[in-house]
Amino acid sequence: MKTTEQARAMSAEAQAEVSKEQLMADFRVVVSDAEALLRATANQTGEKLMAARAKVEESLQVARARLADAQYAVVAKTKAAAKATDVYVHENPWNAVGIAATVGLLIGILLGRRH
Repeated sequence: MKTTEQARAMSAEAQAEVSKEQLMADFRVVVSDAEALLRATANQTGEKLMAARAKVEESLQVARARLADAQYAVVAKTKAAAKATDVYVHENPWNAVGIAATVGLLIGILLGRRH
């Protein structure tokens, strides 16, 4: 019973990591678009525009720092999840083989239905 709960917890954690990675990818696109906007308006003048550009540049610096921190956290959690998986597999090799075989069977059935 405990091993099933551990597997579910690891699965939920993996899904959360995927969501975080997607969020970071989307955030990178936003940062990239903002940088492109800044470059496109570089030749524009005006006091309000210059103030807006300065504010956007400051926000981008903060966003880049947060993105770097988030990436570091995701990498650390991914390593921890991999370590936990490795420990689980070593402690429960037959359970791991059974889980892998079941997943393989399910994938085979799903792929077989597509054709």
